[in-house]
Amino acid sequence: MATEKLFYIDQYRTEETAHVLSCEEVKGGYAVVLDRTIFYPTGGGQPCDLGTLGEATVTDVFERDEEIIHLCDRPLPVGETVTGKIDFDRRFTFMQQHSGEHLVSGVVHRRFGYENVGFHMGSDCVTFDFSGEISAQELKSIEREVNEIIYQNIKTEFLYPDEASLHTYPFRSKKELSGWVRLVKFGDADLCACCGLHVAATGEIGLVKLLSTTKFHEGSRIEMLAGIRALDYMNALAEQNREISNLLSAKPFATAAAVKRVSEELASAQYRVTELENRLFAVKAAQYAGSGDVLLFESAMSPDALRCLTDAVMQACGGRCAVFSGEDGNYKYAVGQGNGDLRDMTKALNAALNGRGGGKPFFVQGSVAASKKEIEAFFAAL
Repeated sequence: MATEKLFYIDQYRTEETAHVLSCEEVKGGYAVVLDRTIFYPTGGGQPCDLGTLGEATVTDVFERDEEIIHLCDRPLPVGETVTGKIDFDRRFTFMQQHSGEHLVSGVVHRRFGYENVGFHMGSDCVTFDFSGEISAQELKSIEREVNEIIYQNIKTEFLYPDEASLHTYPFRSKKELSGWVRLVKFGDADLCACCGLHVAATGEIGLVKLLSTTKFHEGSRIEMLAGIRALDYMNALAEQNREISNLLSAKPFATAAAVKRVSEELASAQYRVTELENRLFAVKAAQYAGSGDVLLFESAMSPDALRCLTDAVMQACGGRCAVFSGEDGNYKYAVGQGNGDLRDMTKALNAALNGRGGGKPFFVQGSVAASKKEIEAFFAAL
């Protein structure tokens, strides 16, 4: 028996009673079939509704052979009447995303002739794929046009043409269709075959924000947020920019220039630090000229600085140079020996000192979880 789909009659209905036709224990819970339902099943790229049936929590909804299956966390008595309640905030958010996707796809199709060849409505954003490439500049223009359509508050229409007249409608579809087809129409902006749920008028979408466009296969993948998700995203960006503005003592629309200035100052300072480090390393290396094997312990330094110091001392000492940087029990190391082969020594070091690392035969870097005394004992035994 086919389940009566109340969500197509009124997508804003949040509560309704129904009779339990069957209840079967399955993996993950109990599969419940009702004579009618307000719960939308996963389909058309739109996630299912969640909510409750009586005292049971509905964790999934899907369609099978014209019956809509409600996966519940507990059994429901067959033949009884239950009250279903959906999480409408969740549904409305998905309605906003889905309707926004229609408008974007409609504008892209009309302006460029590209087809929507992929669509995913995730928990964070909507992604859809087009059959042609869309530039970042074109994305801005598309976004503006879509939002202008939203402001017009165009009423959503649902059409059910018969098979004979279906071919007379210039609708979008990813595949050839026949038989019962549901068309969703947003004025002149879009006409598309779709089984999903949508807002009653475009104004309810509120806002569409297109986040990115990237090359994907032979076309483009676009990321989108609509409605409350777009508002939350923009508010989060505004708050983050406010914090940056305060930290940099810059006006909100001058943060990018301020960050660029700080970045340039940091790069200059880092260059100066590197110059000073290299001078210091040269002085230190001169102290070990011709001294043979050297073992040094230094305070924490960057991997590049550790490598540079080890190389400088190695060139001067004429033997093997091992430098350990950090604190007791947690050291980074670099070991170098001109024209040497450190592979066996590195394996033994890592095994004896709870370390990991490697590199070229004559120069290796890594880390150890060992004390200074343990490290000194290891090298003394070589």
